[in-house]
Amino acid sequence: MRIKIYTMTHKRFLEPEDNTLYIPLHVGRAMSRDLGYIGDNTGEHISTWNDRYGELTGVYWVWKNDIDADIIGICHYRRFFVDSERNLLKQVDYERLLNRYDVIVSPGMTADQPYLQYYGEAHNVKDLYAVGRAVKSLYPDDYPLFEQVIHQPKYYYGNLMVTRRELFMDYASWLFSILRQAEQEIDVSSYDLYNRRVFGFLSEQLLLLWITKNGLKAYECPVGITAEKAETVELKLAVSQLVKTGEITQAKDLFYEMLHIRPDVRLELSDIKGEIPVIEQLLYIMEEERDRGIAGLCHYSVHLDQQIAHYRSVAEILKSCGQGRFQEAHGQYFLKNRVSWVMAAVILMNCLVMIPDKAVALEQVKQFYIQAGKTEDAKALEGVRLT
Repeated sequence: MRIKIYTMTHKRFLEPEDNTLYIPLHVGRAMSRDLGYIGDNTGEHISTWNDRYGELTGVYWVWKNDIDADIIGICHYRRFFVDSERNLLKQVDYERLLNRYDVIVSPGMTADQPYLQYYGEAHNVKDLYAVGRAVKSLYPDDYPLFEQVIHQPKYYYGNLMVTRRELFMDYASWLFSILRQAEQEIDVSSYDLYNRRVFGFLSEQLLLLWITKNGLKAYECPVGITAEKAETVELKLAVSQLVKTGEITQAKDLFYEMLHIRPDVRLELSDIKGEIPVIEQLLYIMEEERDRGIAGLCHYSVHLDQQIAHYRSVAEILKSCGQGRFQEAHGQYFLKNRVSWVMAAVILMNCLVMIPDKAVALEQVKQFYIQAGKTEDAKALEGVRLT
């Protein structure tokens, strides 16, 4: 049995060892430099639509150009189906699962509200209605079910799937006919780079609709994330370089500009190290300390990775403070590394760690500054409001 798991990518990545099973596919190849992988710009393709369709230009290419796979799968350069021990699935695993199930998909996610509202909070909900009208026009028998799936909270993410050839071909034909018709109503000219990929977002709930309407038995397989999102990594690198040269305001401006253009870089599945919220606070701390003439964070280090580690050390100390346990070693750390009242206040106010009692922590830090002869720092903390 011939199985091909196409790995959609727009960047070089660490490929799985089994290159006969996992096949890198460069999506949007027609609009970018050659990565050395198979591109989605040969044969019948929509590679130039990648800015609107995302990884679906690769799905389209597979639909139109794969000629011999018995089982076809879609994964991403950093998202792969894994077993209970977080190992990538092997051919024998796929064969075993598809002997029991019709399709392998990512774990079903549950929003805290109906999907219609959930989608509308992140994107233009009118586009989802356009898809509904396309479904009603092309597949009227599917429309009542479409209404059901958008008014309940479950959804699949990432367009990740593995299934038998005939089912994949049926899905792709059905999916792209709907999206092409909906496209006639959807105007992306005012959308930012993130939201321009609207058809990739819209297709995620259509996968649930297709599985449900066909009564397919789906295996919701764990997904291993092997790397951070490329754009998240690029943002961290760009900010790091500016911080290293002391261009703090420029780093902060770049940070927020990127978040505006690509808000997805701060999502948990993109920022798997959880560093974006920390970097946001560090940039604020550095700017405030500079404007107040305080030699604090930048004195500690101009390397962003070291600053992040330092931030987390201070946060752990404040956690101990909230438990009434400010130790001598904590005070030595504060003095040696010039932890300013600004840094302590910012961490306490944002409370990214579970600090049991922020008021207790604040009082302990104030008392430390007084005992250390840093009365101005203690006085400054008097004005901090934790709520």
